[in-house]
Order: sequence, then structure tokens, then C-alpha cells
Amino acid sequence: MRVVVLMGGTSTEREISIVTGREVTKALSAGGHEVLAVDAATGETLSLEGLEQHRIGQTPEAGGPPKDRERSLVLAKGGTLETAEAVFIALHGGIGEDGTLQALLDLAGVPYTGSGMLASALAMDKARAKAMFRSAKIPTPRGRLLTHRDQTLDPESLGGFPLVIKPNSQGSSVAVHIVQKPDDMVHALDDAFKYPPILAEEFIPGREITVAVLGGKALPVIEIIPETGFYDFRHKYTQGETQYEVPAQLSEPLAREAARLGELAYNTLGCRGVARVDFRMTEDGNLFCLEVNTIPGLTETSLVPMAAKEVGMSYEELVHRLIELAGRE
Repeated sequence: MRVVVLMGGTSTEREISIVTGREVTKALSAGGHEVLAVDAATGETLSLEGLEQHRIGQTPEAGGPPKDRERSLVLAKGGTLETAEAVFIALHGGIGEDGTLQALLDLAGVPYTGSGMLASALAMDKARAKAMFRSAKIPTPRGRLLTHRDQTLDPESLGGFPLVIKPNSQGSSVAVHIVQKPDDMVHALDDAFKYPPILAEEFIPGREITVAVLGGKALPVIEIIPETGFYDFRHKYTQGETQYEVPAQLSEPLAREAARLGELAYNTLGCRGVARVDFRMTEDGNLFCLEVNTIPGLTETSLVPMAAKEVGMSYEELVHRLIELAGRE
């Protein structure tokens, strides 16, 4: 099969996307597919040799959000997509994950990996996703959407300090802050408002777990244990900065409940392919859904490959399964 792997782009997660795309390209090529690696920002064809040199830094790319908001027509104008039998979307953030690219591919009639336009848009918009979680009786932290820097925020309405300040439509913990006291609010708001609107959210103390859902079925639950602080950009993409329990050390009933809620969140948003559902779990075992990632990372430190390996699925088998599921659920 002729597969175009779209990666890169201009979102703050560009570096991660390139590493995901590189690993996917290698896996598909090893499986006998004809693979074309393409940078979505420029339409440029990328060589595997060049991709091998790429590394993820310890912080997102500097400079704030892309000035053009990545709304480029380069893919629509080129002939790259016309030759594809399938597109593997290895983009994180920006047009690759917010439904824009999915709409383009739908119009082009090209099968693609992952969720469709609506599910992608809903999942990227954390505030709207939380509203849908509540309607489906999926517990989620209290939150308030802030669209302007001069809006007032009463921390007590969200349970007081600490509280979480984060962009409403970014991934990889970009500009996420756990605010411990009032004096820290100004910096957190200024940083998060580089990517407006933002979400102020109740902080749930406890453990961090995640559930990968593949084709509608939950994979083993993973617990995320950062060495220090919380699971921020550096802890996600620097080897040795975070420990992972696969499967998470949970009671059987609690593991089943995490899997059930993960599948329910996936289905509530209408996801396809693979998605990762992130939770906080209190000491007494109450689970709170934070968000759904419709294009989770597939790097060497990523969580979905870890969960797949636990059920005997190699990285190559996982990638091939995603191609099989492209547009067919």
C-alpha cells in the first residue's frame, strides 16, 4: 500500500511529531508498504536518513504559537494526497489534531488513521470535551474557560489552591501550570495566554494514570510517576525522568473501572483508531477524566506502544493495525 506519513507542521509539538513520524515511517517500510514521509508545514518530502538525526529538546520550540496558526493550504494545493492509498497522521497539535486536516482528507476521499473531523475537534477543545464527559456521567474536574486576559477568576469556585492553568487546545503539557498560591497566578496566566483561550481547572491530588483505547477496546492501564514535579514536557520526552507502571498497580475492580471510563470517553467523543485517555485518581480510588488525546505520541518514550507491548503487540504490529483501522470503524 502507498502510505503518506504526515509529520512536522508548525505547532508547538513539531519536534515530537517528527520523531513519531520517523518511527512510523520505519515500521511501515519494514512491513513492505511504499512510504512517503512529508512535512505538513512545507509539503517537502523527507528522507529517512535526515529524520534519523532529529531529537526532541527538553522544552517546546521557542517563540510562542505559530504566527500563521498553521492554516496553510500547502497540502491542499499539492498532489501529494492524490497519490496516497492511505494517510498516516503523525501530527500533534495544530491542524493535524483539531479536525482541519481530517476535513480536508474527508473531502479528498483518502482514508486516514485516527479519529474523524468532529471527534478530533471536540477532543482538542478541552472545555467542550469536559461538557460531553459530564453529559455521559464521566467524572471530570471542575473547570472554567477564559477567553480574555482581563477576565476575573475566583479560585474558590474551583476548590481553591492549588489549581491548574493550561491552554484549552494544546498538548504535551505546553504552558501547563499547577498554581500553588495567589502570587504565582500572574506568571501562569501570562504563559498560558500565549495560546488562548485557556482553561482554569480544579486540581485533583493523587495518582496519574492513562488508558490507551485501540479500536474501541482498552489496553492495560498505565500509571505515570514523574521523578519530580508533574508530568510536564520535559518529563514526557526525556528518558529516565519518569517511571511507568505497566500495568498500573490497581485492584482488579479499579482497573476495570478505568478501562470502562476510558472506552466510554473514547466513544462519547466518537473517536476512531487509537486514542489515549488521561485520568487523575484520588487516594480513595475516584477517577477524574482530564482529556482525550486523539493522536497520541508514538515515540520511544510514548505510552501507547507501552500498553500495546503489554498485550504482546510489537510497535510494528501496532502501526500496521492503525493502518488497517484507517477510516474503517
